[in-house]
Amino acid sequence: MFERLRRAVNELVERLSTVELTERAIEEELETLLLELVDSDVALEAAEYVVSRLKEELVGLRVKRFADRGQVVRSKFREVLREVFDRAGRIDLVEYVEELRVKKRPVVLLFLGPNGHGKTTTIAKVAKLLMGRGITVVVAASDTFRAGAIEQVEEHCRRLGIRVIKHRYGADPAAVAYDAILHARSKGIDVVLIDTAGRMQTDVDLMEEMRKIARVTEPDLKIFVGDALTGNDALDEARKFNEYVGIDCSILTKVDADAKGGAALSIVFATGRPIAYVGTGQGYSDIMKFDPEWFIEKIVGKG
Repeated sequence: MFERLRRAVNELVERLSTVELTERAIEEELETLLLELVDSDVALEAAEYVVSRLKEELVGLRVKRFADRGQVVRSKFREVLREVFDRAGRIDLVEYVEELRVKKRPVVLLFLGPNGHGKTTTIAKVAKLLMGRGITVVVAASDTFRAGAIEQVEEHCRRLGIRVIKHRYGADPAAVAYDAILHARSKGIDVVLIDTAGRMQTDVDLMEEMRKIARVTEPDLKIFVGDALTGNDALDEARKFNEYVGIDCSILTKVDADAKGGAALSIVFATGRPIAYVGTGQGYSDIMKFDPEWFIEKIVGKG
């Protein structure tokens, strides 16, 4: 997990451990780091920011005579990464839902993201997570566009024992979501999870439809589901959804298969919003609360 990005950081630390931290030496090494970050799925804009901040921190830095220069560089790298994640903040999705449900109304969570990112499976995982805390849920099958989408949601919910609100294919997705909210309100269900079509970020008509769903349902959270394996597209995808609909947090899938590691940094940088969870497998329990310190430690090491 994240081997390539960790290797890039280790190589930078090793090189800077053997040279004087002059501006010229640092610039040369950071030019190499920039390329390695991009090659590790960190979007160019995010990579340029990290490199620029590292340069500010390292140029002119005085290292004590017997200090470990490599550890000093690692420490500065950790600080720069923390800045990105601290700016985005943090969110505990379960705690957030528990705080809102005391208002005796359904909490509405809208899930959005491109095709193939694992959105429907992620909804099932979140449903199981909430149910494990005694929170009742219903799912809105608002992907009325993709063939087989409704059946996919129904199968997940059948396994978990959850009710699905659905219409026919081609129906108005916003109407399906609204009906699910009405159902939850009438039955005293705590949370509505809205599944949506896999909107390609370049398809304006479909993005406008997503905006309509958000307007009609007024979700408490709009959750972007991103794929850790999407490479440098992660930043553009997340940014487009944020521009059209607004993103409150993200869930990153397939992290267990991610050998590069840059997608998490790219998505947080693009949206300025936290990652709530990461998917670590295909099982319904394979979801882990995202901790920036865990990510930083995986990339830079302990410190």
